[in-house]
Amino acid sequence: MGALSRLHLLGLKGGMQNWAWRPLLGIFLIASALPAQTGRNLLVVVNDNSPVSRSIGEYYALRRAVPSRNICRIRTTAEEAIERSRYDAEIAAPIAACLKRNNLVDSVLYIVTTLGVPLKINGNLPEGLGKDQSSVDSELTLLYSDIRQGPHAIPGSLPNPFFGRVNDPFGHPAFRIYLVTRLAGYDFDDVKGIIDRSLSATNRGKFVIDMADGGNREGESWLRDAAKQLPADRVVLEDTGKVVYGESGVIGYASWGSNDKNRHERFTKFQWLPGAIMTEFVSTNGRTFVRPPDNWNIGDWSTPKLWFAGAPQTLSADYIHEGATGASGHVFEPYLAMTPRPDILLPAYYKGRNLAESYYLAIPRLSWQNIVIGDPLCSLGKP
Repeated sequence: MGALSRLHLLGLKGGMQNWAWRPLLGIFLIASALPAQTGRNLLVVVNDNSPVSRSIGEYYALRRAVPSRNICRIRTTAEEAIERSRYDAEIAAPIAACLKRNNLVDSVLYIVTTLGVPLKINGNLPEGLGKDQSSVDSELTLLYSDIRQGPHAIPGSLPNPFFGRVNDPFGHPAFRIYLVTRLAGYDFDDVKGIIDRSLSATNRGKFVIDMADGGNREGESWLRDAAKQLPADRVVLEDTGKVVYGESGVIGYASWGSNDKNRHERFTKFQWLPGAIMTEFVSTNGRTFVRPPDNWNIGDWSTPKLWFAGAPQTLSADYIHEGATGASGHVFEPYLAMTPRPDILLPAYYKGRNLAESYYLAIPRLSWQNIVIGDPLCSLGKP
C-alpha cells in the first residue's frame, strides 16, 4: 500500500480508541519550567562496522559535549534492513547493556542512532495493522520499558504514552520510553549540516502548510488546525491545491508530499533556516538513505520502472540534503492515523519544545514505522 492519504484504519494492538481524533483542549500551553537537557541525557549509538557512523558519532559527541560513557558502540551490519533476531541480539541487547552498565537507564532520555546503524526490521507477517515490520528507532523507544518491565509484544503497534501530553515535561519514570532520533542523510556532510544548523537555530521564519486539492478530510483538518495554532504573520497556508515551491525563510513545513497529485517536483527549492523541520503524509519517505540518481524524480504507482528503492514517493533525506534540520519519515506503510500530527508538532516546536519532544508529542504509536531525523536537543527557544 502506498497512497496512505486514502487510508483511515482503526483497531490496533493496545487499543486505538477515539483519542486519535478528539480535540485536544489546551494542548499548546507548555509547562512553564521545562528542564534544559544536555549531552548527559543522550545515548549516541555508533556502529563500529560503519566508518560513516563512527565519524558522525565523534563529530556529534564533540559538538554536544556528550560524555564518553554516553556513547554506545555496537557491531552489526551496515545494511539498512535487518532481521528481527539480529536486531534483538546485535542492537537492542547491546544498547540495553550499555545503559545498565553505565547506570544511564533513567538519566538518558534520548537515544540517537547514526547513519550506518540499520534503519528497518524486516517482518514475516502479512502487511496490515498487525504486521511485524518496523523501524529500528521506533522499536528502541520501548527499550526503557523492556528493561524495567520485560519485552513488549511485537506484532502491530503500541500506544505512545507521550502523545499529545504537551503540558507535561518529558522524563523518567513518568514516561517509560526513550525518544529516539536518527542523525542520517545521504552522507557525512548532510549529517554535519544537521548538527551545525541545530546549534544555531532561532525562533524566526515561516511555517509553510501546503494542503492538497482533494486530500483526505482528516489530514486536511490537521493541517488547517496547525495553521490556526501558529501566529498568523508567520504562516503561509496554501489551500487552493497549488503546490508551494521556492519559499524563503522556512522554519517549518507540513504537506502531503508526493501524495499531492499536483506535486511533480522532487525538491521544494525552499531556503531553510537553521532549525527548520518538516513532516508530510507519505507512506515510504523514510525507506532509504541511499542517494538516488540526480535525474530521479517522484512519480506514481503505475510506473514501477521509475521508482527508487521500491517506491515513487518523496524522500525525507531530500529535505535534509536541501537544508532542513529535522524531518520525519516512515520505513514501511504506517497508515495515516499513525503519521505525525502537524497540529501538535509545529505548535509545540514553535513554543519551545526541543526537536525530539515535538515530534514524539505528535506520533500516536510506537513499535511501528516512524523515524525522526535530527538532533534531539535542537530547539528554537521560546517565541
